[in-house]
Amino acid sequence: MNKLMTTSRPYLLRALNEWINDNEMTSHIVVDATQEGVVAPTQYIEAGKIVLNISPNAVHGLLIENDMISFSARFSGKAMDIYVPINAVMAIYAKENGQGMVFTDEISLASQAKPQTKNKDSERPTLTLVK
Repeated sequence: MNKLMTTSRPYLLRALNEWINDNEMTSHIVVDATQEGVVAPTQYIEAGKIVLNISPNAVHGLLIENDMISFSARFSGKAMDIYVPINAVMAIYAKENGQGMVFTDEISLASQAKPQTKNKDSERPTLTLVK
């Protein structure tokens, strides 16, 4: 039975953010700003993407939930509440060395997986004679 799982993206984001912070580096996320529901300063969006610093020194009230990331940050001295649907996060990395993770489209990966069909013969053990 193929049971669909929830996205692993929020779990990986939380873990990688903690790892980057534990190593005293600056975590950044790359966001697809064209996705519905993204609330971010439009003046910093380039080619449909925005890079956001989510390190503890840059944001207040960071929440990485299973369906979204939210926090408050200052842009050009003005406070703004940021909201990013979890599927809009394309990558997380450490600014200092670029280490992190790029996320793939999990839906397309699942649709590319071909279900394996079973027949009666495939369930039975076979013996191969080697000379």
